Amino acid sequence: MRALRPMIPLRMVSKRLISKTVNLRVPISTNPAMKFPCLDRLEQISEELKQRNGERAELPDSVESGKRGNEDPVYGNVKSGFELFHSYEPLFLDYCGVLPNFQIAYETWGKLNEDKSNAILIHTGLSASSHAHSSPLNKNPGWWEDFIGPNNKALDTNKWFLICTNVLGGCYGSTGPSSLDPADNLPYATRFPMLSVHDIIRAQNRLIKEKFGISKLYCSLGSSLGGMQSLCYGQLFPNEVQRVVSVSGCARSHPTSIAMRHAQRQVLMADPNWNRGFYYNTKEFPNRIPPHVGLKLSREIATISYRSGPEWESRFGSERIDDEKSPVLCSDFLIESYLDHQGQKFALEYDANSMLYLSKAMDLFDLSQSNLNRSAMKREHARMLFEANKLNTTCEEILQPPKRKKSRTTSEDEVRKDLVEGMKSLRDLNVLIIGVKSDALMPHWQQRGIYEVLGGDNNHKAIHIELQESQSLFGHDTFLLDQENVGGNIGKFLCNDL
Repeated sequence: MRALRPMIPLRMVSKRLISKTVNLRVPISTNPAMKFPCLDRLEQISEELKQRNGERAELPDSVESGKRGNEDPVYGNVKSGFELFHSYEPLFLDYCGVLPNFQIAYETWGKLNEDKSNAILIHTGLSASSHAHSSPLNKNPGWWEDFIGPNNKALDTNKWFLICTNVLGGCYGSTGPSSLDPADNLPYATRFPMLSVHDIIRAQNRLIKEKFGISKLYCSLGSSLGGMQSLCYGQLFPNEVQRVVSVSGCARSHPTSIAMRHAQRQVLMADPNWNRGFYYNTKEFPNRIPPHVGLKLSREIATISYRSGPEWESRFGSERIDDEKSPVLCSDFLIESYLDHQGQKFALEYDANSMLYLSKAMDLFDLSQSNLNRSAMKREHARMLFEANKLNTTCEEILQPPKRKKSRTTSEDEVRKDLVEGMKSLRDLNVLIIGVKSDALMPHWQQRGIYEVLGGDNNHKAIHIELQESQSLFGHDTFLLDQENVGGNIGKFLCNDL
């Protein structure tokens, strides 16, 4: 019997084929074959990840972590410097899931006064950790470094006790898809339950009451996803917070924002290494690597919506990196190089599944009364399943949802009335809404919509500020960079000076 030849790895075969093909074609090619250093770099990172058993590779020299710039926020892979709050009571979720227990990473600045009346809860955006400002435990600059500190015009730590968490579903210390499922001690991956922003807030509320014994926050404050959270805290716990600040947030996600985030998720999930979310290394599968290519491309798409065209025109123009060289299909323009840098940096610091879950939570965000009612019903079903020890049974089997919709079934007027009803509890609170004219992800008219739902000019407790393009060109990221117009107005609002 003829002996079988040993199999050659597919990658080696493909390289040989490519090599032979190129060698054969070179003599008869009209032009030389183009080089692709951008793809070479991604392949190199994949090899490094394999050698490290899936652990994040060291950032290349061109992709520095935790460095401060004048025009970009500071994000980094925060692995220490935070404290942990553990909750051992089950958290029943809005989409019929349950977390038997969970933990939240948090950091604090300032001092809590005797009657615990000076506490401000800072809610983060999708990408951020609890590290909003440097501290003795982590001296690296935080993502809101210049907005926080003694005598700071935004958040004065001589006055306020500041608390910032890594959101539930995140990857910087709080329970998320990369955490271990207590049922089998393996990473949740996509067995992690779908989250809502309301779920995130209920978890944070436990931290506030059980860890700090705070019965009433002075302020719930956040931007972007954090701006959703701050409104949500006021909606769910109106008697447990005095003031609310929402910057570049919304009351209900807009289809344009949903479409943008959908494209990001589809690109990420198309990466073969995503493996339907099961890319974490285990004893059984020790050689998996994270979907860094898909996450990089997803972040590049997202970055387009975070900044504004006018800012990029003044910063990059349409200039190429080197006008004298022939154009290439890899990064060739300054703006392409910027996107490449932002995507690569994020892909080596963040967890892909956390991005998927939290971006979906943003899509699902809705402060309407009907959404509150549906969620309450599903949380009750989650409780029933948990107590009956049927955690693997889905809510859909019990609730028997109606057939899928093919077109819109509610009018804009009906939606607005639903929001007015759902946001009633916010009308009695002092609320500051800040919008940015150059914001493409959450346009300024969404913040104006919040203000109008809260009663607009007829509600003296609601304040709306809209930053014109002449004031800020940073787009959605304005909340991270504009100390004067964002930070200054927040500080005045907190001190009742607006």
